[in-house]
Amino acid sequence: MGSPPRSSPRLSWRRVLCVLFLPFVSSGFAPPAKYRNNFIFERRKLPPNPRRFDWSHLTPRELKNRSQGIQTEERAGRNPYFTLEGHEFLILGGSVHYFRVPRASWRDRLLKLRACGFNTVTTYVPWNLHEPERGTFDFSGNLDLEAFILLAEEVGLWVILRPGPYICSEMDLGGLPSWLLQDPTSQLRTTNRSFVNAVNKYFDHLIPRVALLQYLQGGPIIAVQVENEYGFFYKDEAYMPYLLQALQQRGIGGLLLTADSTEEVMRGHIKGVLASINMKGFKVDSFKHLYKLQRHKPILIMEFWVGWFDTWGIDHRVMGVNEVEKSVSEFIRYGISFNVYMFHGGTNFGFMNGATSFEKHRGVTTSYDYDAVLTEAGDYTAKYFMLRSLFESILVRPLPPVPSPTPKAVYPSLKLSHYLPLWEALPYLQRPVTSNVPINMENLPINNGNGQSFGFVLYEMTICSGGRLHANAQDEAQVFLNETSLGILTDVYRDIDIPPITECQLLRILVENQGRVNFSWKIQNQRKGLIGPVTLDKIPLNWFTIYSLELKTQFFKKTPSSSCSAGIAGVCSSMDETLGATGISGLRKRFTCLAPGSSPAPTRSSCSRRRRAARASTAQTSAAFKSLHGLQ
Repeated sequence: MGSPPRSSPRLSWRRVLCVLFLPFVSSGFAPPAKYRNNFIFERRKLPPNPRRFDWSHLTPRELKNRSQGIQTEERAGRNPYFTLEGHEFLILGGSVHYFRVPRASWRDRLLKLRACGFNTVTTYVPWNLHEPERGTFDFSGNLDLEAFILLAEEVGLWVILRPGPYICSEMDLGGLPSWLLQDPTSQLRTTNRSFVNAVNKYFDHLIPRVALLQYLQGGPIIAVQVENEYGFFYKDEAYMPYLLQALQQRGIGGLLLTADSTEEVMRGHIKGVLASINMKGFKVDSFKHLYKLQRHKPILIMEFWVGWFDTWGIDHRVMGVNEVEKSVSEFIRYGISFNVYMFHGGTNFGFMNGATSFEKHRGVTTSYDYDAVLTEAGDYTAKYFMLRSLFESILVRPLPPVPSPTPKAVYPSLKLSHYLPLWEALPYLQRPVTSNVPINMENLPINNGNGQSFGFVLYEMTICSGGRLHANAQDEAQVFLNETSLGILTDVYRDIDIPPITECQLLRILVENQGRVNFSWKIQNQRKGLIGPVTLDKIPLNWFTIYSLELKTQFFKKTPSSSCSAGIAGVCSSMDETLGATGISGLRKRFTCLAPGSSPAPTRSSCSRRRRAARASTAQTSAAFKSLHGLQ
């Protein structure tokens, strides 16, 4: 061991290096505390008396004089934070999707959101529901977006709007309309001309409806999200800047933001726009990429997942109350704004559900309960009262009283004594399509050239021998010989044996669209029905009769006004009142329209006449096919 070095009045090279690297040591590598990404994460317990806020004057109805919306500020020794009219402001948001909640229940859900302590509601805007056909827009009934926003304002909530055009949200095709799939050259979520033209026309109709509801216009919208989770998709670097410009040119301003996973946030952001992240729980290291992007901005968790969605065939997914409480406590302690996804999930009415496609294709369930803060029925959960207690601890003024629980009714038993078989319903469908080759759902020449979005498609063809049937059915198909079931085809199992037959018979393939994938690059290839040729012993079959089974309310209006259909029409009318434009298509899975026992019973003769008519139609189809091809 040598002697200690002599001191010297001159600066040595070691001293110079120490001076140069001292800032890095003090800011990033010092061990006593975690100072990450310009956000201080110290390992200490939540103080017994956290800072308390008074936002009672920062509500849409109270705040009349508005000069600036949501801004960001930072001060030495603390994390950056949001302000509203100069007052420090935490965005405490909860997601409620107006299109998943019956309109009559909107007020109840929003009042419960406000009483829990939230100050903001967030919602997606589903393009596929608002523009079901090109140039045909629906903002009525359950889809009245403006009414929902104004109701939120009345209740005392700010609004963060997420207009897409892609929203994911476990919606069919991520909320994109299926008619976009008709053009084989179109590339979804890119600056492809066909896609951009469609987006521009949609935004021309949507944005003027909400632009006047923005904060500086006196409305409750404090922020607008540009697209959704593009960092994962990222097919076109010009796409997000295009969408930003499209929104701004149509009058959208104020706080604009993007939302991505913690790992993909750098690819999904846009310069000059606040980047937010999605996560299922608080972890310090989750913010490292966000820091690289915007170290001088406050954190916004756009989706804090307090549960998860369900798919058919998988157990219901839940997240524990303690797990949620731990993360929310950390958010509050560090001044992190967040949005609970979902506060109230609601219901995937009709066929609006999306699907996943990992190990196999799985449709999202009709219930979008999400193990949310409120149940699908709007009832309180332990998460609700836990969150309310946490929010009360940081607010000066008491929260509004909790609304009374949603009333429940006990309905009398219903005797289901009559039904309408599918084969007897065929004469009442719109005129079938005939084609030499099978046509996928989206390209059927129906609905003013927009194809079919949801439901089932029935393909009929005549065969005169048995053999090995091969077909690509998306997503699942039941195969019948006349009215006898032979088995199931899926997107994985594409072959089935047809037994030997002695004379020509009707082969029927009933294909169910179980929901288009709503996430990943697979959205580009989500055409449904029969895709490509159908072969029997490797010989292509032809001359198909194709029935569209969308199960819209118009179908039931076509049934004759006899006693047999009167009961059915009554059921459909009541369903239509409940579900609005969605109508009877809320009845999922295998189609059997049932008449209540309390309705007038159908006469045996009237229903028998329908059976004979259906069989005659089938026989005529078979005879026409034989005649066309010279068969005996």
